[in-house]
Amino acid sequence: MLAGDHTVTTSSGRTREARLATIPRILHEHINTAFPANVCLVGTVLPNGFAQITPRGSTMVYDDDHLALWERGKGSTNANLHHKTKVTVFLRKPQLREAGVLPKGGIARFYGTAEIHKSGAAYEEVWRRLVQPEKDRDPDKKGFAVLIKVDRAEDLDGQPLVLS
Repeated sequence: MLAGDHTVTTSSGRTREARLATIPRILHEHINTAFPANVCLVGTVLPNGFAQITPRGSTMVYDDDHLALWERGKGSTNANLHHKTKVTVFLRKPQLREAGVLPKGGIARFYGTAEIHKSGAAYEEVWRRLVQPEKDRDPDKKGFAVLIKVDRAEDLDGQPLVLS
């Protein structure tokens, strides 16, 4: 199966493979407007094996298959974020559960691989889309763009996100 493929059981009990946009379109606006109330958490693995979880107000949907963020930090997440780093992005917005969009707490998890952009078209596009408070925290534009190629998107139970 390819990234975004999953098995669907039809009402007749048959199974078939289906291809979805990795990041369901219904979540695009919720991710793009998560700052400041529902900031996404970004996780990487430190060299000592522990998880490094940090809020990133710059998290956005770049396209159907990529999340993006502006990395301006100076801590362990920044030091550990390289090309091909495995990344998990965690969105929790309880209103999405209440609205019936996401089950189990309004939670979506995205697993992917980082692509670092310190110049070029992706760098400029992430900066252009960045929310103003995040731009204000990097007035000299010293940070860099991170595109995360999403391999898997799932709910809290680990089930593929199958949203309309």
